[in-house]
Amino acid sequence: MKNALGIVCACLVALFVAACRGSAPEGTVPDVAPSVYYWRTTLRLDSAERAFLREHRIGKVYLRFFDVAVREGRAVPTATLRFDESLPDSVQAVPVVFLTEECLHADTAELAARLVERVAKMARVNGLQGVRELQLDCDWAASSRATYFALLTDVRERLRQMGWRLSVTIRLHQLSQPAPPADYGVLMLYNTGDFRRRNGRNPILDERDVEPFLRSLPDYALPLCAAYPDYRWQLLFEGGTFRALLYDENLADSLVYAPVAGDSLYRVVSARTLHGALQSDYDVRLVPGQEVVVHRSRADVVLRLRQRLESLRPGLHAQTVLYHLDSRYLNNYNANEYEKLFHD
Repeated sequence: MKNALGIVCACLVALFVAACRGSAPEGTVPDVAPSVYYWRTTLRLDSAERAFLREHRIGKVYLRFFDVAVREGRAVPTATLRFDESLPDSVQAVPVVFLTEECLHADTAELAARLVERVAKMARVNGLQGVRELQLDCDWAASSRATYFALLTDVRERLRQMGWRLSVTIRLHQLSQPAPPADYGVLMLYNTGDFRRRNGRNPILDERDVEPFLRSLPDYALPLCAAYPDYRWQLLFEGGTFRALLYDENLADSLVYAPVAGDSLYRVVSARTLHGALQSDYDVRLVPGQEVVVHRSRADVVLRLRQRLESLRPGLHAQTVLYHLDSRYLNNYNANEYEKLFHD
């Protein structure tokens, strides 16, 4: 009788714990390791980037292979990664494909097959050993959810036949939507604000922009890890109106720019045309009186937010991902802050 009572009590406790967890997902992120995104169009690591991978024991690189965009009504690959060299043997490569949301409103009937075939061929031709995962990155909305989820289901089944798994990026606004059919998600904690607004907030990451979405985090029905920023933006404004996102301008050039507020605000003092702004084909015309606002990702904000999210969803940071590996930005944080980000 005593044993029977104990069993009943144990069952009640188990039910209570399950109820408290709500619809939290089963399973975890596989092959966890300190990770980085690599988001350039040529794979070429300099000495500082290779040293960073070694020093912080990076075990995984999410490597952008190509984008998919709509051209003449069809979803086609663009901006394909060129392999000038290989990754260190110590890191696992995870191919990433970025899909514009517009693709989901085009013909997607053959997209899954073409996408998986192209990724597998690129990995094979470029000697990437041990690839066992593909990640899809898409800022889908409620209106395109059904199409995107159908595409993911098709891609996932094809990957399973190859012995690969599927991961996806999750943006904050997508936390309130049903979870996509994937093996796990990477929660993007960057680009959280509107960089076109001149309101003083840091559009790269600001806690006030993140907080409204966190009510959906504890019970989000997909295994998750988190990705945090390490980069800066140079935003060109004219009379408070956004004009362009510049690409690594030399703001110390006193012939063109004059500092107004330290290294965060500059005024344009002479006219110039910038060619290929934001690594694109379009030009930007600078005229005197315009302002360049500089935003940088901040370690104190990242680490404080990391602690907040971990309290809401324990285990979220079993794997942390840095966006992104680029020697121009690796002095944004000091070595101790990077260690806290990856290993605390």
